[in-house]
Amino acid sequence: MKRSGILNRHLAGAVAALGHGDTVLVCDAGMPIPPGPKVVDLAFVAGVPSFVDVLDGLLAELVVEAGTAATEIHTANPDAATLLERSLPDLNFVPHDDLKSLSAGARLVVRTGEARPYANVLLRCGVFF
Repeated sequence: MKRSGILNRHLAGAVAALGHGDTVLVCDAGMPIPPGPKVVDLAFVAGVPSFVDVLDGLLAELVVEAGTAATEIHTANPDAATLLERSLPDLNFVPHDDLKSLSAGARLVVRTGEARPYANVLLRCGVFF
């Protein structure tokens, strides 16, 4: 049994399979999930697990070189906007509809139980060397 880090076996395995340039959508409970990407659905009840908890866990294990979030996050969910701006090295903002389109190319989607709007980010994996 793992001692620390991501304990969910489906998520841990999916994270281990990611490579440089792959994208991971971390999303709230309401984000439409496109067909195609592997999905690890962690949503339990509204708010659990939270976007921040899942994002923190992923960022502790992934090398992330960039992220993309919806422009609307600034007005609809300023706390999440601040979190992303502090956590990601290169963060871009696009309209929410564009983020939904971009998410179709994700290698992995991690759905949280987050119930606050626009708590979504598309992470681009980097490399550790």
